Amino acid sequence: MHKVFLVIQREYLARVKKKSFLIATILTPLIFPAILAVFVWIAVEEKENQSLRVIEVVDETGLFFMESSEQYAFSSSSKTLEEAKALVLEGKRYGALYLPKMELSSPQGIQFYGIENPSTALIGYLEAALKRKVEDLRLYANGIDPAVLKEIRTQVKIQSLTLGEAGEEVITDATVNYALGFLAGILIYLFIFIYGNQIMQGVIEEKSTRIVEILVSSLRPFQLMMGKIVGIGAVGLTQFLIWVFLVGTLSTIVVGVLGMQMPQQQAMEMANPELMAATSEAGDLGGILHVIESIDFVRLIVAFIFYFLGGYLLYGALFAAVGAAVDAPSDAQQFMFPITIPLLVGYMSLFVFVLQDPYSSVSFWLSIVPLTSPIAMMGRISYGVPFWELALSMGLLMLGFLGTTWMASKVYRIGILMHGTKPTYRTLLKWIRTNH
Repeated sequence: MHKVFLVIQREYLARVKKKSFLIATILTPLIFPAILAVFVWIAVEEKENQSLRVIEVVDETGLFFMESSEQYAFSSSSKTLEEAKALVLEGKRYGALYLPKMELSSPQGIQFYGIENPSTALIGYLEAALKRKVEDLRLYANGIDPAVLKEIRTQVKIQSLTLGEAGEEVITDATVNYALGFLAGILIYLFIFIYGNQIMQGVIEEKSTRIVEILVSSLRPFQLMMGKIVGIGAVGLTQFLIWVFLVGTLSTIVVGVLGMQMPQQQAMEMANPELMAATSEAGDLGGILHVIESIDFVRLIVAFIFYFLGGYLLYGALFAAVGAAVDAPSDAQQFMFPITIPLLVGYMSLFVFVLQDPYSSVSFWLSIVPLTSPIAMMGRISYGVPFWELALSMGLLMLGFLGTTWMASKVYRIGILMHGTKPTYRTLLKWIRTNH
């Protein structure tokens, strides 16, 4: 055990002391917000400095009146379509909107002409505006005043609450749960993939430089493999905790100095503006914050650390085995494919199944199977998972780690000293079956 600890210490200190680690750890929490801020600033400046775009409307029906906005102005006249196209070619108009004679029950033939390819935002804006106009015209044709319908339409808000076993009621919101599950699942996927690759690259490097031959003279290959896996995992956990501390500290400073909204509140406002507007009008803005406060973040963080370590150790053993079996990174690609498939399945299922319906049978099994549970369970846990499901998932993940470690150690013990040969899947299977 002492030798394993020495390997862990060596792997940990060797990476933590690197300038690249310090730079990545400190700058990463700053780089992404800075990049986002730059793009937002550019978009705002572009919008403020953007000249008003004039669109010529050729309306053969005589029924449509397009209202101008801050970005687009509509010019309606008796010009023909060819004359409108000429204005566009001369640069006097940004585009021409052609509205032919049509049946309001099935509007067809509407066209937009421009020198440059119109953005999806512009086409979406025009389609939405014309849709409203057509609907209003059809209502008038049937003797119904659209203004009356607008007054009758009422927004209904449903407050979601979950009942505990003791009868307690907890306010919930699917948007918050979705955001937490999305963020946690993505982080698990990235950490496993990034640090798993670091294990493989480290093993290949030591094997190619023959350093490993010196190391195995004083300790067993299994001790070397476990020390490397745990040491690099500790580096990843350290980096994550530093990121959490820096992001939390910087957010607190920004909020305190500038009086800005908390990031959680901003996220809620962007994701669910109607709910935010409703609570603001009712003077119950604290309701949204109460939703966030009702989430058991201690359980969420503990589960994240467990699934990060469990998933990393499970896949880390496999990455170490691949690194030991080959002599160069290019040779590792054929063995990486079966390892990355479960990771990709968990990643894609996070969006397709888990976050859409966290209580479905597919989501349940994805969060139980060890190869996909680190990502899937982190997508479900913010919604509230029964204790027995969480315990079963964690137990199977530990068994999965022991199984992959046993299998990887078989490959690692033989492959780490093999040079000049390119093993196949049959060769790896033979190594796994070897009893000594």
